[in-house]
Amino acid sequence: MDPIDGIEPKANMRPAKPPAEQKIAADLVAVLVAVTASEPRVLTIQDQRALPSGPFELVHHSLQSGLRAWVERQTRLPLGYVEQLYTFADRDRAGTAARHVISVSYLGLTREQPALGEHEASWRGWYEYFPWEDHRIGASPLIEQTLRPGLKAWASAASDRAAQRSRRQRAAMLFGFDEHAWNEELVLQRYELLYEARLIGGDARKLPGVRAGHRGCAGRIR
Repeated sequence: MDPIDGIEPKANMRPAKPPAEQKIAADLVAVLVAVTASEPRVLTIQDQRALPSGPFELVHHSLQSGLRAWVERQTRLPLGYVEQLYTFADRDRAGTAARHVISVSYLGLTREQPALGEHEASWRGWYEYFPWEDHRIGASPLIEQTLRPGLKAWASAASDRAAQRSRRQRAAMLFGFDEHAWNEELVLQRYELLYEARLIGGDARKLPGVRAGHRGCAGRIR
């Protein structure tokens, strides 16, 4: 140490270690929606297990051009107007710690038409993936029979009373419990709550009462 200023001479200083390289990849996901016979429909691929998607590559001059390229390759359907819908940045979406995958989803509104391409594509009813959102003839029985008990158990499992109360209030507001009104615009918040409460995960078929065709939907239909 230098006795004058107490600073270690530069010759003896250790070089700072470079930060670990963080590998980040971007996936582009298309949510193509049509309304057929008054029913919302979504285009799926891979035996209804996924949405049209693919990685952003350097040959794409923009995210949207990359999305259009993947959709046309996988479904042979040209995209018209699309707009960015949501970005998922969960660290576990890729299923590996080697890289961090960010999924950028786009919404496209179109008319239902046959799809071809390198994957088997098919149109499915929107409510097959989100059955609790179907209130066309009243609230889905799934809410009272399965979701409400599951959310009640999740709230009770919180670490303290304040957290338990917060969870109960959040569930009541989003799902219309305890005299709260159902708000049809809170679709994303409801999905995120069910995911947080572990009532849905990679496959909504884990929910009792959901028929075999139902799956939770978001990218790899989350």
